[in-house]
Amino acid sequence: MARSGEHYMPRPDGDFSAWAERFAAAITVFWDDNHLSKDDLDALNKALATWNDAYPAHTALRAAAAGARRAKDAARAELQQAIRPLANFVQSYPRTTNADRAELGIAIRPAKGTRSSAPGSRPLTLVRSEGRLTHTLRLVDEATPTRRARPRGVDRAEVFVALTPPGSPAPAPPPIGEPGGGDYRYIGSVTRGETTLNFEPAKGGLQAHYLSRWVSTGGTPGPWSATASATVAA
Repeated sequence: MARSGEHYMPRPDGDFSAWAERFAAAITVFWDDNHLSKDDLDALNKALATWNDAYPAHTALRAAAAGARRAKDAARAELQQAIRPLANFVQSYPRTTNADRAELGIAIRPAKGTRSSAPGSRPLTLVRSEGRLTHTLRLVDEATPTRRARPRGVDRAEVFVALTPPGSPAPAPPPIGEPGGGDYRYIGSVTRGETTLNFEPAKGGLQAHYLSRWVSTGGTPGPWSATASATVAA
């Protein structure tokens, strides 16, 4: 039986499947009308049955794979979002060593040949309540309180907080140069002058006492600031 080119067959699988069904039905009618042997259509009908099993199975697997990929991408994005703040905290935490960074698989800071001298001035911490459970801290140098710029040779400010019941005094600051904050909890480093803190509802009504200090580009901390206190609005 002579054959012509196959360009008449649609290329997309869905279009081809619908076209093949119509072709099989029409060719059966044509064969009947012309009293031709139905045995000639056995190969067509067998191939069509195989296709009708294979194509839906393929479509279902492809849809499942697409759904699995979307779920995978969403899960990865959620995991990365959970990792980033923890990695950023560890990266800037005063006690973190390069051995810690290597163990965690985060960026290792290049070793400094010598530690630069400690900053001589202190930050001035200005606390602004931004409504319920939120404080915004503005950090300026006590020698230049009208300027936002950090002092020369300063890389960042480290900020610590202690929470006490209303009316209780602020804890005493730790010794100058202490890696940690003693009774104060490290909450992050500030490089651009301001940071915002959001508290849990259970902390509403407590007093928040803030300490901060400049840290040189070589990692040497300066003296502690004066304590700045404000109530956590419930």
